[in-house]
Amino acid sequence: MMRALPFAFGLLLLILWEAVVRLNDVPPYIMPGPLAILIALKDNAPDLLAGLAVTLEVTFAALILAVVTGVLIAVLLASSPAAERTFFPYAVFLQVTPIVTVAPFIIIWVSNIFAVLLILAWMAAIFPIISNTLLGLKSVDGNLRALFRLYGANRWQTLIRLSLPACLPYFLGGLRISGGLALIGTVVAEMVAGTSGTRSGLAGRLLEASYRLELATAMACFALLSASGLAIYALMQMLSRRLLRHWHESARLEN
Repeated sequence: MMRALPFAFGLLLLILWEAVVRLNDVPPYIMPGPLAILIALKDNAPDLLAGLAVTLEVTFAALILAVVTGVLIAVLLASSPAAERTFFPYAVFLQVTPIVTVAPFIIIWVSNIFAVLLILAWMAAIFPIISNTLLGLKSVDGNLRALFRLYGANRWQTLIRLSLPACLPYFLGGLRISGGLALIGTVVAEMVAGTSGTRSGLAGRLLEASYRLELATAMACFALLSASGLAIYALMQMLSRRLLRHWHESARLEN
């Protein structure tokens, strides 16, 4: 029953939205109703789904790249306080720098549009991976570290058998955040880069529809992007529960 409440509330909002649009006779180029958006989604489904596939391809490629590079950077920073003091501010720099200010330079320097989108989405997604993984690596119980040293474990063995498993909940928390940020970074990058043609992403379709005042189609693109973001978060949440449910308290409390 409790799980149905968000769906019931969402359905109520859609009904009220449709009623307001119809009762006030609002033109579709000003504010289309949910039914008009659904019709636009049905009529343009092949084109919109093709654009969504391109957007998700960049999103997941950027997320995988962010995971690999972010974990490696976090391990490097955790291995030395000097390395952390030297390089972590640059990770913060990636987080606080707006993508739209960097995009023009990347577009000039990189000729391949997929690489441009990948770089910009990676910039948006990497910081939570670095930050959370680094926090997890630094939060390992000191007594366990001492026990590993007592039994003669070297740094590599301690990293593989103790530090990385112990920081897994922190890493997965960062992964849930980075999944959404990778999608946001991809959408912003597509808008700034001005992609077009058959290989353009869904954000490009959204801009094209809005320029033609086809707001129903534009909002159908928005709905697909929002649903994709929710699906990515749910996927990361499911992965987190599967990896943690047998031993970590956070996953047990969610069940």
